[in-house]
Amino acid sequence: MFADLSMLKVSHVYKYFDDQCVNNDICLELKQGEIFGLLGPNGAGKTTLMRMLATVTTPDRGDIFIQGESLSSKHVPLIGYMPEERGLYRKMSVVDQLLYFAELKGLSRSQAKENVKKWLHQLDIVHWADKKMEELSKGMAQKIQFISTILHEPKFLILDEPFSGFDPVNADMVKDLIIKLKNEGTTILFSTHRMDNVEELCDRLAIIHEGRKVLDGTIEEVRRNHFKNEYDLNFSEPISIPEDIKFRKLEQSKSFSIRVTLNKEESYQDLLDWAYKTKKLKAFGEYLPTMHEIFVNKVSNR
Repeated sequence: MFADLSMLKVSHVYKYFDDQCVNNDICLELKQGEIFGLLGPNGAGKTTLMRMLATVTTPDRGDIFIQGESLSSKHVPLIGYMPEERGLYRKMSVVDQLLYFAELKGLSRSQAKENVKKWLHQLDIVHWADKKMEELSKGMAQKIQFISTILHEPKFLILDEPFSGFDPVNADMVKDLIIKLKNEGTTILFSTHRMDNVEELCDRLAIIHEGRKVLDGTIEEVRRNHFKNEYDLNFSEPISIPEDIKFRKLEQSKSFSIRVTLNKEESYQDLLDWAYKTKKLKAFGEYLPTMHEIFVNKVSNR
């Protein structure tokens, strides 16, 4: 529904700290209503880029556009930004804090109260409304931080490590909310070191390493582009591998499964023919590397 509309474009962006180039010729495009994963090891430049997208700082070179306009402070009401370093006031009550952030984002007092009430009910934390932040657990404070980020119903949401500090139940709750916001047309960029979250949530992604973008694309495109001619075979019972089967690499597990890596000159059809003749073959398919494997490969320069 939203896939053809561009929300954000990053065009040849550079950012320097003294003589260090933290973001080096970064180009990205985020479409309206998609979830985009921004990945990279610690120190890769992700947070610096997100701070520019949130208008906290500006590029030294290059351009950022939001909905076709040069990004500026006037676009702040369109943006929700949850930094990795959470910024809540410990002595304020939950409700006063949320009202304060909502009004900072331009909501009227009455609209702020309505939105705060809605989200406190949705996350089942109404009974915590009058508690001070210092009385809350880390996970509960995370919920409040997330609410404060989306209270003004931003069109572009930036989440830096949004699942940090959550137990599995609350992490799933936040995932469901992210999907709900996406389905309503919100464009979401998030950073995480959890590759399972990337595969589960992201429509597209980019990996940044040492300040440069080293890949981007859809999950399927990225995994397909890193296919290494590997195949998984599952059998109904243990099998013995004949000595004349000379595959470049073979891994055999206790579950009657093997993973075979073929040389370029070897044919998967020959592999399939051999497996079929065993009369024990249950399943055969390509093995595409996981995002975890691809990430490690890209950032460790293997």
